[in-house]
Formats: sequence, structure tokens, C-alpha cells
Amino acid sequence: MKSGIEAFLIDLDGVLYVGKNPIPGVRECLNFMQDHGYIYRFVSNSTRRCRGSVAERLNGLGYDVPAEYIFTPPMAAIEHMKRLRKERCFLLTAGDVHLDFENAGITIAENDVDFVVVGDAGNDFTFDRLNLALRLILDGAEILALERDRYWMESDGIVLSAGPFVAALEFATGKKSELMGKPSARFFKMAMDDMGKSVKQVAMIGDDVLTDVQGAQKMGISGILVKTGKYREDVMASSGVAPDLVLESLAQLVDHLKF
Repeated sequence: MKSGIEAFLIDLDGVLYVGKNPIPGVRECLNFMQDHGYIYRFVSNSTRRCRGSVAERLNGLGYDVPAEYIFTPPMAAIEHMKRLRKERCFLLTAGDVHLDFENAGITIAENDVDFVVVGDAGNDFTFDRLNLALRLILDGAEILALERDRYWMESDGIVLSAGPFVAALEFATGKKSELMGKPSARFFKMAMDDMGKSVKQVAMIGDDVLTDVQGAQKMGISGILVKTGKYREDVMASSGVAPDLVLESLAQLVDHLKF
């Protein structure tokens, strides 16, 4: 690991847990980091849960993580909409992520919207909802992609993420989406600013060689790849990306920390 690293951006799915199972040794690693003066924030492309629910889930898995340490694409989308003073959107997501928008004063509607916001809707990616999104975009709404990941790892195997559905809406409408989550530089910067650290002082840890590692490296952030979650040897080999460090799991990071 490069010298001068004082802080970490850490992915959640596939790094702290897979499905309902925490990854062995990771909780102890986080405690060790805190004890030795390292700081971190969690940057997740998860879009099915509001920020508070993400924190509750982590606590249920044995991780003591304050909600304010967690950065998700809905937060970036809300900030973007507020900055533009546009506060009506159609939300194509699942779970309770709508609470983040509603608590921020964003109106969720199915007509006359400024944005179609696309996250991981899972089984809610129905023909009717996708078709409504299509019509709203053709009527003038812009597309905000909370994430464009291709897939992620659940306890029973790999499942489709939001990226393929964002691509379908782009193809059908001829419009390009604006990315809110990783690997958006704005998203990484939001979490780094919260820590008060520069790119040379930060490393990103994730299980996706493109979204996590390459996205971070393009900003000048060190990229650490873990072989848990959705990590695939063939994807790594064909990616053309050279991580700054490859670990079997986040638990191994303690062997590379300086204290």
C-alpha cells in the first residue's frame, strides 16, 4: 500500500458482508483501524435502503457504524436536485430509499417530473414502470442513474443491478443519464470532503475492479481490490486495471497498515 494513506473509502456489499453474512475478520479490522488513528467512510452503490436503514442493517450484522459515515447515491441525487432547484422526480427503485427523498422535501410523482431517478429496483423493474419511465423521459425528464453497476452478489448468487435497465432507457429514449454514485468523481469527493482528506491521503476498498478501483484511480485515489463479494478472476484479468493492492478480504488490511 502507498505511503501517506490516512483514510479509507470502503464499499459495503461484498466487502463487509455478502447477503446476510458478515465477512469474517472485517469487524475486527475496522476496530483496529479506529484504534490506530485511521478514519473511514462507507461509499455504497446500494439503492434499496435509505441511509438510516443501511446503518440499522450494519448494526444487525455486528458493525457499529453511525449513519453519518454512510454515503449513498440517493444523497448525491438529492444534493444535485436541490442545487438545480428542481424537486419533482419519478423514483424507479425498491425498498425504503424513498424516505431519503421525502425527508429532503423531494416530491415523488408519476407525472410532470424533472427527473427519472433509477436505482436497483429488483422485482419492481416491471414493464409498466419501465414504460412509464420511458414516457416521462420522452416528455422532458432527465435521467439520474443512482448507479450503473452490471450486477452484484447476493447470498444465492449474482443478480442484475441497475446498469442494464439504465442502458435500456438510454437506448429507448436517445438520452444519456447522469451518474450519481460510484464511479462518479463527485460521489467520491462528497465522502472525502466529509473526512477532510485529499486524494493522496485516501484509498478506496471494494470488490468491483471497475466501479471501485478504476473509478478511484481515475481521481488519483489508491484502489484496493478485495476477493470477496462479486470479485471474479476473469473480470479482473480482462479489465486492464492494476489495483494498488489486492487482498483476500478486508480483514487482511491490518497486515498493511502502518502504526
